[in-house]
Order: sequence, then structure tokens, then C-alpha cells
Amino acid sequence: MDGTFTTGIKRGPSLDDSFGIEDHSFGIELSILMPCLNEAETIASCIEKALYFLSSNQIRGEIVVADNGSTDGSRQIAQSYGVRVIDVPTRGYGAALAAGISAARGRYVIMGDADDSYDFSVLMPFLEGLRAGNDVVMGDRFKGGIDPGAMPFLHRYLGNPVLSFLGRLFFKVACRDFHCGLRGFSREAVVGLGLKTTGMEFASEMLVRAGLAKLKITSVPTRLAKDGRSRPPHLQTWRDGWRHLRFLLLFSPRWLFIYPGLAMIALGLGLSFALLPGPVRLTPEISLDVHTLIVACISILVGTQAITFGILARRYASSRGFLPTAEHTWLINRLTLERTLQLGGLLLFFGLAGVVWSLFVWRSVNFGPLNYSYVLRLMISSMTLIGSGVQICLSGFLASVVDIDG
Repeated sequence: MDGTFTTGIKRGPSLDDSFGIEDHSFGIELSILMPCLNEAETIASCIEKALYFLSSNQIRGEIVVADNGSTDGSRQIAQSYGVRVIDVPTRGYGAALAAGISAARGRYVIMGDADDSYDFSVLMPFLEGLRAGNDVVMGDRFKGGIDPGAMPFLHRYLGNPVLSFLGRLFFKVACRDFHCGLRGFSREAVVGLGLKTTGMEFASEMLVRAGLAKLKITSVPTRLAKDGRSRPPHLQTWRDGWRHLRFLLLFSPRWLFIYPGLAMIALGLGLSFALLPGPVRLTPEISLDVHTLIVACISILVGTQAITFGILARRYASSRGFLPTAEHTWLINRLTLERTLQLGGLLLFFGLAGVVWSLFVWRSVNFGPLNYSYVLRLMISSMTLIGSGVQICLSGFLASVVDIDG
């Protein structure tokens, strides 16, 4: 059964004969995609609403159900309506959607959960947004309304707002509801993104990659109803929330490595310069001395490592196509092995010079008792320079290895 529709709700065979079987994709504007895993209680309602939308608006479209291994009869119910059912053996929300998108034959795809929490009969704002030239049209449940009990408290007031804020901050995606399950997109544009994830973070990956690729993204209000299932949802708050957060961080080396590294170096340098001349007294009872200097220098070392990791990650991701070439990539590309070795070598030189000077100071007292406050400050600072120099030199060699074509 093919599952292409232009007329009213009909249970039974599809209407392939009217459109020709030789080229099933001819003229199909919209594919309505529903990932499905044991949704026998709600799949029929979703399909009927989607059929009504297509027929009442005279849209040449199809309905695709991506079945992810249902054992409750969901597949058979969907087949009884004549819609296309795609078997997806790989488990996962993202795997089901990726297979459905690949199998879709419409110019546009609107995807939505098959739990009856979204109304498939009112999809025109999504289609109009796509027809207007947008590549992705997101639903915004916070503008459209959330029915009582439709979204858990933590999701509504913590998880979704925080993750959506981070998505906007990291990737400049103007979307208030980053994780809305109802969204439309140009099939060609999204297939070109090369989405990889198979779990719930697929929703984040789509928007992140779309933002990085500078696709046109907009939002339309959509209402979230309480789903019609009697069983618990597949979504697990903490596990899937962490997977979304992890994905956002991995795709933003600046926020994962470089910005924290810069902050740690700034903190460490500030404390070091303040403490190098001697102790700093904050109150009559509290003073900062050499122990705080050790903490400051460790902060510098960790910050240096974080920045070098960030540059390596960004360079590798750009060269392999995981992230697009950024506007500042020219600066990263100028950090050749030779320049990196020069910078690291300079830090090593000053660090070793400090160690040698410490030995001269020790020799000046015939290798006897020292002014530990002075010598410790000198040695700690020198070893920090040496550690940073070695880290930068090794990172330069590693960057050169990464640049070697496999």
C-alpha cells in the first residue's frame, strides 16, 4: 500500500491507481511523518486527523508511519488506513524519524508524535511557513498553549526553557521551544544536514545543524494536549535531558572548552599577578599567600589545556564536516605547528630561566636555608610556564596529526 491521499478520510486501500505507480513521488507536496512505538491507543486518531487535513485543504500528500518495533498492533492499525508503514529495526526516536524522512516522498515533511498530543488536522501554519520559503518551521507550545497535565512540571519550567536558552545562546537559533515534537521542514534541506543521532537528541541535532548551516528557521504557535496513552511516555526526564545537553555541548567547542578555559586563565593570571610580590591581606584575620598562588597556577594550566582542546576539537570538526567553517577559523588555521612550537618554546624558555634563577638564589646561600616565600613563588610560576609550554607544543603536534588525511 502506497499511502498517497488527496480526498477524504478513507479506511482501506491507498489511492495509488489515480496517480500512477511508476513515479510515486510525482507531485507530492507534503509527507506527514509519525514515529510509532506501541501507540495502538492513539495512532488511529492521529491518522484520521492527518487525513482530514490533507483532504479538507486539497493537499497532495502522504502519511508515513515509521514503526520502531511495535508489538501492540499499532502497525496493523496504521496499515488498515492504507498509509505507508516503514519498518525501522534500529530502536530509538531519532532512528525512526531518520528512516521516515529518508522514505518520505513529499517536498515538505511535517513530523509529529503519534500519541495524540498534537492535532494533525491543523497543520496549515506549518505548511504555509514552508511555502513561504522557510527551511524549518518549529511548533511553539509556549505560545500555542499547554493543556493541564500535558507537560511535566520539570519539563515545562526547567528542562525545556534551560535547554532552549542554551540552544539559542550557543547556536543563535531563534527558537523558543527547542524540543517541540511537531515541526515541518524541507525534506531536501534536512536530508542535506546528515543527521546522525538515533535517540531523543535527534530533535536537538536537527535544529543545531540547521542553525549552523544557516537555514531559515521560524516558529508557529501549536497546542500541546495531554496524550491519549494509558502507559508512561518513552521520554525519561533526566536521561534524555542529559543527552540533549551533552549534544549541545559537543557541538559547541567554544562553550565546552574555550570560554571556560579563558575564564580559568583570567582568574589564574589575576590572582598570580596579585600574589607574586607577596601575601595579600583581605582582613586582619584572612590573607592569601603561596597556597592560593598554587591554586591560581593550576587554574592557568587547566585553562590552557581546555583552550587547546577546544581549538583541536573545532579544527577537527571543521575539517571533517561535522561543523561548518566558522568566521574565525582563519585564526585557528594560522596556528601552524611552527607557530605553536614558537609560542610553546617561548613559555618554556622563560620557565626554565626561572628555574635556573632559583638555583642561583640557592647557590648564593651556599645551598643552605632559603627565603621560601620568594623562592616558592618563583618556582611555582616557572613550573606553570613550563607546563603550559609543553602542553602547547604537544597540542601543536597533535593538531598536525589530525590534519593528516586518512
